[in-house]
Amino acid sequence: MQIREIAASDLEAVYRLLAANGWAHRIPDEAYLGRLVAASQHAWVAVVDGAIAGFARALTDGLSNGYLSMVVVAAPFRGRGIGRGLVEHIVGAEENVTWVLRAGRDGAPAFFARLGFAPSTLAMERPRAARG
Repeated sequence: MQIREIAASDLEAVYRLLAANGWAHRIPDEAYLGRLVAASQHAWVAVVDGAIAGFARALTDGLSNGYLSMVVVAAPFRGRGIGRGLVEHIVGAEENVTWVLRAGRDGAPAFFARLGFAPSTLAMERPRAARG
């Protein structure tokens, strides 16, 4: 497995990965994904045998706070350490940053707990408006 920064040539494959894994309602098309990636401090892909197997994106000031926005691994590649590798690649580089995330998908709380995340009673949320 190789973890590297996303390239423009990866956008189509990453969009397909996201759409196949429940993100189509949030990422309507490849152009929107490109804008999200451009606005992120971290956007990484995991590549296995030449195929995009996973994607992670995060926002951070690099000093104090970070938001792990997306961690997605293609179903055939799950359980191989790809999600862990992506998360560790992002958060491991900034040990003094408090990282937050939303862990609402099935299995997400247990997965992130194994990586050192814990439930918080301190966070608040202002949800986005629902799309048409």
